[in-house]
Amino acid sequence: MKTSIFLLLFLSANFATQDHSSKKENIISYVANPKTQNIRMYWKDSLNTTISSLGNLKKLLATKNETLLLAMNGGMYLKDRRPQGLYIENGIQLKKINKVKEAYGNFYLQPNGIFSIDTSNIARVQKTTDFSNQGKIKYATQSGPMLVIDGKIHSKFTKGSKNVHIRNGVGILKNGKILFAMSKTKVNLYDFADYFLSQGCENALYLDGFVSRTYCPSKDWEQLDGNFGVLIGVSTYEY
Repeated sequence: MKTSIFLLLFLSANFATQDHSSKKENIISYVANPKTQNIRMYWKDSLNTTISSLGNLKKLLATKNETLLLAMNGGMYLKDRRPQGLYIENGIQLKKINKVKEAYGNFYLQPNGIFSIDTSNIARVQKTTDFSNQGKIKYATQSGPMLVIDGKIHSKFTKGSKNVHIRNGVGILKNGKILFAMSKTKVNLYDFADYFLSQGCENALYLDGFVSRTYCPSKDWEQLDGNFGVLIGVSTYEY
């Protein structure tokens, strides 16, 4: 009897480890340091044309002797590719906070949130209702829903949900670094949020779903297509 119980516990633990490992292997992730790296948000170029794709962003930065290390779509957008919610670029607010709370779509699943970087290069992911600018925000994008809130998975997510899509998001690690992540295959919101939580993020934000793309050459993942609004890029200068 004891042997059977031990075997059952061993198999259960082994399956749980395999399940967690398989989820982790399904994620493309990149950790960026806002204190030492160029982390910026982009929407339009100098001709006021929407940059649109990760490939276009890579080409644009190359003209400025910058090498793109990581790029992904940075939040939900409207049909004309305007940001669906708050957007701040280089300290200038180009789109105001979307305060609508009852409407269709993931963006409006409350609480939604804002990913921002301030003038001291401190990155935050916080509920929209907790956000404050006061002239100190360099970059900000609003999306939703929040994935992880104060160390807990969003209460409206269902474990085992069959609502699966490719998904990308952003979270803040305890050391202040930024975790960017996208699933390689379809995943539900609960499991995607659980990934950020397992990595130590106290707060994480969903950026978008099936349209998501990520460029991360260090992980042999180079998606350069897309037709987006806001883009997020991590780059380095070439000397």
